[in-house]
Amino acid sequence: MYPLYSALLGLFLLVTLPYWLLQMMRHGKYRAGLRQRLGGVPSSLAAHQEKRTIWVHAVSVGEVVASSAVVEALQREFPSHRVVVSTTTDTGQKLAAHRFGEENVFHFPLDFAFAIRPYLAALCPELVVVAETEFWPNFLRLAKRSGARIAVINCRISDRSLAGYKRFRFWLPKVLDNVDLFLAQTDEDRRRLIEIGAPESRISVSGNLKFDVAPPTAPPIVASLSQSLSQSGAEPVLVCGSTLEDEEGSLLSAFSNILANHPKAMMILAPRHPERFAEVAELVEKLGFRLWRRSLWSGESLAGGVFLVDSIGELAALYSLATVAFVGGSLVPRGGHNILEPALYGVPVVIGNHYENFRDIVNYFRERNAVRVVGVAELPLVFMELIENREWQETLGRNALAALESQRGATAKTVDALVQLMDKGSA
Repeated sequence: MYPLYSALLGLFLLVTLPYWLLQMMRHGKYRAGLRQRLGGVPSSLAAHQEKRTIWVHAVSVGEVVASSAVVEALQREFPSHRVVVSTTTDTGQKLAAHRFGEENVFHFPLDFAFAIRPYLAALCPELVVVAETEFWPNFLRLAKRSGARIAVINCRISDRSLAGYKRFRFWLPKVLDNVDLFLAQTDEDRRRLIEIGAPESRISVSGNLKFDVAPPTAPPIVASLSQSLSQSGAEPVLVCGSTLEDEEGSLLSAFSNILANHPKAMMILAPRHPERFAEVAELVEKLGFRLWRRSLWSGESLAGGVFLVDSIGELAALYSLATVAFVGGSLVPRGGHNILEPALYGVPVVIGNHYENFRDIVNYFRERNAVRVVGVAELPLVFMELIENREWQETLGRNALAALESQRGATAKTVDALVQLMDKGSA
């Protein structure tokens, strides 16, 4: 099956090549790290071959943030080892390089033997840690064959992923048999892992690493904005993060209603994907709002307008400025994004009703009156009610922080399990 899989993957990439080339030309996507994705090991990785290695793979920003504490703990637990981190997306790469050092970070290779083998030869990893559900067949097989122990941590099987995995139930158990340890987020994720063919004896429930994330170190822009808001009297502040196409229009419409009653209100708007920054800026201006781009802002008053966050890695800290926070990817059927970032600051959180990718977290929060789930039509009314009802605003924010605090502890469980796995490997 592996040769057939490789052939089909190659055919898929060949057929879709025009799309990838278009994305490279229009948005610069996938161009960075292309050599690394094709098996070109950066010299910074090959420079320390005398050290034993732990390889952590975190797909994008969310996985980098969630696994950061695990990476740091592994560095403490195994000081004689080098911990390196791979990512798939450019945004994840930038954040990982900032947190762990550029010399320890690289782009994950395409799932072909010719691209994977150079990394395994250069790193000789004793332990491979995969965040969430990156079940790349060739990578898992070759990493296992190289002698590495393999763990999948913070494992979550979404509704959409489950349906896809079931289609390959005839082969998936063989792929998953390469994994020595699965650490599931919930009992439901454990059940789903068993359903798609993971060995039951290798699965444990360790909780969700995202609950353990600490508030990020605030970048300078947070203090600058805070000072500007205070001096100009700009309030309330609506922070809309990780927004996707077809969401900004509805959010801006709701913001216009807020401005009618609160002319000094401001919106901090952070699109999910960098290639859409210019498009969203054009939309804001087209709808008649005053616009400031984070990259061009020089301290002007922000009262009554929209502050567009056209930068990477600053959104999480910007939630601290919110009167009300909205987390995107949820007004459209894209599965939602992480609501824990605003919850860290005790901020009331509003999302749309498409949150399948964060089903367990959102449902846990809903049971504790710690998040407000709305449809597009309800959005303006809910924003206004939260802004004007201080008691409800404070209750929702306080409940969100309490719900988050009650679920901490996944990092310690994960690290303990990985240490035990390394000890077994040594034995």
